[in-house]
Amino acid sequence: MPTDIPGIHHVTAIASGPQENYDFYTETLGLRLVKRSVNQDDTSVYHLFYGDRAGSPGTSMTFFPYPGARPGQVGTGQVSTTGFTIPADAVEYWLDRLEGAGVDVDEPRERFGETVIPLRDPDGLPLELVGVEGAPAGGPPAGPVPPERAIRGFYGVTLSLEDTDSTVRVLEEMGYEEAGSAGDRTRYEASGDIGAVVDLIAEPDRGRGQPGAGTVHHVAFRVTSDEQPEWREQLQTLGLRPTEIVDRKWFESVYTRTPGGVLFEYATAEPGYTVDEALDSLGERLVLPEWFEDRREEIEAGLPPLSVDSN
Repeated sequence: MPTDIPGIHHVTAIASGPQENYDFYTETLGLRLVKRSVNQDDTSVYHLFYGDRAGSPGTSMTFFPYPGARPGQVGTGQVSTTGFTIPADAVEYWLDRLEGAGVDVDEPRERFGETVIPLRDPDGLPLELVGVEGAPAGGPPAGPVPPERAIRGFYGVTLSLEDTDSTVRVLEEMGYEEAGSAGDRTRYEASGDIGAVVDLIAEPDRGRGQPGAGTVHHVAFRVTSDEQPEWREQLQTLGLRPTEIVDRKWFESVYTRTPGGVLFEYATAEPGYTVDEALDSLGERLVLPEWFEDRREEIEAGLPPLSVDSN
């Protein structure tokens, strides 16, 4: 058996306007653009990666922004909410900050003894900021949010499912353990100190999610390069149909659609975003995997305008 998975590697969602997406995640949430590239399956679309200063695994929220994309519909078979960790004593700071920025935000609520701030990004993507006592220090980027108040990385994700049993089996195989329940929500936790939570909600009457702007495309979990082939075999023993290992330049990936409909990815921590850019200049230029370099001029000409500040 491979080693238990410690938590989330990244979450990838669909957006509409790339400029609005960039402005919100860097200026409002204070994350750093750590990689500016293209969707490797559709090079006419950016792939924008945000995270801590280095884009460490467990901190990286990524987007495919399709200008003019129709709104999606969050529902079953999807990640319905993506949560970020903030220090518990930063809750009031974030409430004031979000209100001042005109963000679509709800009143905070208590969940499992922690304060949760529900909000939505410019495309309506459901997000949460979760105040955590003893939140890890992490590596917050320089930017508009003071380091002591900054987002530390992922808290976890919530999955909306028609039923939870088949997904529980997958999570338990990954090393997640049930950690409690509240109403229709059941919490599973991994061993890591960041991005370790997966909440399951059975919502058979909600309706199937529809992809589009404001919805999550997939959630990726952290694995090592050495153990990724073992994880692929393990997924097959569960009756799933994982892809071959795919080279994404900054990590290698295996994808599988879970029985509940959510697309899971198993991504390696290595080699990371600094494999082709210096740490201090991450995100400042369009970076392409070498297999696209001979098409750079064509690719750049097909991308929409995006104004990016120096990091």
